[in-house]
Amino acid sequence: QVQLVESGGGVVQAGESLRLSCGASGRTVTGRAMGWYRQAPGKEREFVAGILWSGVGAFYADSVKGRFLMASDNLQNTVYLEMNSLQPEDTAVYYCNAGISVAALKSFATLGSWGQGTRVTVSS
Repeated sequence: QVQLVESGGGVVQAGESLRLSCGASGRTVTGRAMGWYRQAPGKEREFVAGILWSGVGAFYADSVKGRFLMASDNLQNTVYLEMNSLQPEDTAVYYCNAGISVAALKSFATLGSWGQGTRVTVSS
């Protein structure tokens, strides 16, 4: 089983940036990809971004494309989500998870148990 710990959330003003981190442990390498998800209050969890552990093949949801950048550190078993030009609609709890591919992650075919997430609040 893959264990996941997210960190880096906080409260920021619109237009500012945050960098989220996700540490993965356990049977991490059974998955070839990692993804970020978010769940806003009263809404369903949505896929935000995914990338292969090799660092290629990044895919972003339309809502964050051009503003968010995902990166992976295979040696540290850590993935990052650089979030720029944050907007109030980005307010959510952000989660990460592992998958066999980015396509699988987009379909919520995840390998790990969901962690506590990290809360991002963007004020206008």
